[in-house]
Amino acid sequence: MVDQHINLQLAHIGMQLRSEIAILLTQQNMPLNDIDQLNGQDLSTLIDFLSLHKLTDEPVFERLMRLDAAICQLELGLYGLCSDCESEIEQSRLQSDPTEQRCEDCAKRHSQEHRQELRLNY
Repeated sequence: MVDQHINLQLAHIGMQLRSEIAILLTQQNMPLNDIDQLNGQDLSTLIDFLSLHKLTDEPVFERLMRLDAAICQLELGLYGLCSDCESEIEQSRLQSDPTEQRCEDCAKRHSQEHRQELRLNY
């Protein structure tokens, strides 16, 4: 029952992301038949398509990757476990974002490390 509820939430997020991707591709002046071909494709095909067209810096790409990871974790029975420390992700974090990949402590650490990387790159 819980898995079914999570599946529904993730499917809803997937529909939202597909709409955002269609808008993005329209803004990028992609041919309509390219956009139409993506309807009904699995997430890995969408990820490959965005990568191929160098759209990996778009916010929708990161959210698509998180959705794909959450679905894979659910299928493997690992949904709700932190991708870094493997402890349970706080329910409040999962309720606010069902694609959450990290517990609060690891998310803070990841954010700090990422900020440090950005500083070093500039």
